[in-house]
This record gives sequence, structure tokens and C-alpha cells, in this order.
Amino acid sequence: MFAVVSIAGFQEKVSQGSKLQVPLLSAEPGKTVTFDTVLLLAKSDADVAVGTPTVPGASVEAKVLAHGKGDKIRVFKMRRRKGYRRVHGHRQEYSEIEVTKINAGK
Repeated sequence: MFAVVSIAGFQEKVSQGSKLQVPLLSAEPGKTVTFDTVLLLAKSDADVAVGTPTVPGASVEAKVLAHGKGDKIRVFKMRRRKGYRRVHGHRQEYSEIEVTKINAGK
């Protein structure tokens, strides 16, 4: 059984027990969060529910494991022959979650 769920604007394919990194959530580590925007729910190859736009009554529960920062990305801007150089760095914050339950609804 798997589901395609929208988390913070990104579509993720999840199954029970899967761990993934999503954009930073406001929940503390150890807390449970629920995602109600399930776009697709597949119980088997023959039993697939596609939402219009979401599957009614379906939800995904996940446990927040930790928060962290990703690898540094360096952005370099330069104009040739003008003496203009800028270097900016960015580290994206994320939350690591583990899917505990997929509720099919009806």
C-alpha cells in the first residue's frame, strides 16, 4: 500500500515505515503530524483511488524524527571586466519524518 501526498507543496510517494526529508515543519521532534491532502491511494495494483483533486477521507500520519539543515549551496554572481563578484551561501532547513500509518478513509 502506498500513497502520493502533498507535503508543503511537494508531492511525495510514501508507504508505511518510509523515512523522508521534507521542508521544515513547525512540529517538535517526537510529535505526530497528519497530512490530509492525499492525491492518490493504492491498496493494490487493481485497487487504486485517484483524487479529484484529493481522495476524500484519506490521510497520512507521520512522526517527526528530527530537524536539520541540508548541504551548503554556493551562489556565485560575476560581471566580467567590472570588478563585480558576489558569493552567497544557503542551507535549506528540513524535517525528517517517518510514516506510521496510512488511513484509507471509506
